[in-house]
Formats: sequence, C-alpha cells, structure tokens
Amino acid sequence: MRRTQLYLDDDLWRELHARAKTAKTTISELVREAIRERYAGNFEERKKAMRDVVGIWRDRKDIRSAEAYVRTLRKGTRLDRLEERLKP
Repeated sequence: MRRTQLYLDDDLWRELHARAKTAKTTISELVREAIRERYAGNFEERKKAMRDVVGIWRDRKDIRSAEAYVRTLRKGTRLDRLEERLKP
C-alpha cells in the first residue's frame, strides 16, 4: 500500500467524516472504496466477466487446440535460432 495526500474542500471532508463515523470506518477506506468502484470496477462484475470469457472458444472448429499449438512451438527451432543471433 502507498501513502498519498488529497486536498478536500471542507464540505467534502465533513461529508466523508460523517459517513466514516456512521459506517465505523476511516475516511481513507471510503476514498479507496470510491476509487475502486469508479476506476477499477466492481469486483463481482469483473469476476463474472472473467467467468463468462473462460472457454468462450471451446466449441470452435475453425481453430486448433491451444495445447497442440504450444507443443508445436516447443518443438520448433525458434529458441535455437534466437541463441544463434545472440552469440557474439
């Protein structure tokens, strides 16, 4: 975690102070929560989006399996060629 400073106008500070007191938390936590919601998105929404994407191409017949592709890359001579290019 990193520390930062914010300049808040008096009205905003009073509002945050009152909400923090009511929620039994800190102004810092309220600010972090607001930033997460505004800029990082809701965690549950992000988690749902990730779950929706998993396996999205599973039933496609026009592409080969990722496993086969990776195995092809590993069998290739790409690393050998790269090593040759890096030799002095």
